[in-house]
Amino acid sequence: MKKLFSGILVAVSLVFSSVLMAENVQPETIPGAKTVTAEDLIALVDDLDNLVIIDARSQSDYDKGHIPDVIRIKNDDVTPDTLAGALPAKDTPVAFYCNSKTCPRSADAATKASAAGYSNIYWFRGGIAEWREKGFPVEM
Repeated sequence: MKKLFSGILVAVSLVFSSVLMAENVQPETIPGAKTVTAEDLIALVDDLDNLVIIDARSQSDYDKGHIPDVIRIKNDDVTPDTLAGALPAKDTPVAFYCNSKTCPRSADAATKASAAGYSNIYWFRGGIAEWREKGFPVEM
């Protein structure tokens, strides 16, 4: 009986852990960044001639489809030097995105940009998943 109870407890723990990991939703906001939707990003592209959009995903994810006219800098590679190479000034508007609300890469990249002193940061939290869901164009 004790072994059965222990086995059930382990199974329940594993299921509960899997559910928590599957719901790895990123925060609603990031200090120093304005959270935007796909529609907001379209409006920013229309309104801000100097907006830079950074795809913070891996090369393989990028190759499966990305927002047109973006720069890919994987979140692990976001440093003051790589940002300086992509952005002409610290007040240049920049938007970061990755796969979806459960992907931590864009939040990480936006946080690094804020820490590096960038002041006009947008975070497209829904990422390419929301972009595709809305039917917006994707480049391969």
